[in-house]
Amino acid sequence: MEDKNKILLTATEMSSLWAQYINDTLAVCVNTYFLEKVEDEEVRPIIEFTLNTAKKNLSITQEIFTREEFPIPIGFTDQDVNPKAPKLFSDTFVLMYLRQLSILGMAANASAFGLATRPDVVDFHKRVLLKAVLLQDLTRDIMLKQGTYVKSPYLSTPDKVDFVKKQHFLAGFIGKKRTLTSVEVSHLFLNVQTNALGKALITGLAQTAQHEEVKQYLVRGKKLSQKYIDIFSNLLIKEDLPAPMSWDSAVLDTTATVFSDKLIMFHVLGMIAAGIGNFGMAMGASPRRDIGLKYATLIPEISLYAEDGANIMIKHGWMEEPPQADDREQLIQN
Repeated sequence: MEDKNKILLTATEMSSLWAQYINDTLAVCVNTYFLEKVEDEEVRPIIEFTLNTAKKNLSITQEIFTREEFPIPIGFTDQDVNPKAPKLFSDTFVLMYLRQLSILGMAANASAFGLATRPDVVDFHKRVLLKAVLLQDLTRDIMLKQGTYVKSPYLSTPDKVDFVKKQHFLAGFIGKKRTLTSVEVSHLFLNVQTNALGKALITGLAQTAQHEEVKQYLVRGKKLSQKYIDIFSNLLIKEDLPAPMSWDSAVLDTTATVFSDKLIMFHVLGMIAAGIGNFGMAMGASPRRDIGLKYATLIPEISLYAEDGANIMIKHGWMEEPPQADDREQLIQN
């Protein structure tokens, strides 16, 4: 009987395994540092769970890469983190960070799981997806218990089912605007929350970065995050709805090197990619023209910021190339 695990990896499987491996090496570095600095004994087991999950993921992907004679990515190592550096973020921030990490993990692995066909790869992404769901449960439960979980706004329950009757439902530039739909509220709230988290993370990383070029890049990102927070918060406030809290106070005054600039830049670019995805989803889910157009105008701006970050990584030799298709013209010439 044919061994299905001998089937070649598809491009999708190859890319998802490669990306997961790189992200897990980053997770090991970051959570090793968090574990060294955690003071809240309720938070410690969650960091340990995340760290152990990342290490197990690395072990599984290494086995698959070895069987396929696929070069194991370098990613990040203990040279990219200084666990003995002073504490940079509060334990409450760490919980929120890990909660956001679980959301990104669920999204990425749900997609990878849906597209994978080889049994060992399917099992791997199913495992990672389930672990991400468990991490979400763990962080949510602790934050609710500690009173730090910020829920999205409450809306009045509709008293009947209704249908859109006028084009005014789509209006947003001229005349009276309709109130926000629950979906629009959800995306505005999410984008305030993720940008507030991102701003705090970038602030801490900027304090500890080594290259002046990296510091200035992060300062620019901090300003962009605040700009987006203001835009989305104002849309909520105009509807008498609350906006999520800021996390600025969760960043401590440490300036010692915690992470390498290579890790910092990769991490920030990953956040930007997630932000672009959030803006795209929000644009598609926001029928009111002024809101949809606002997201559309922000995507090119943040995309340009991402490109500038990629150029910094390329300049310093920090960007690993993902698997690529064969260059047939080059092969023919050779």
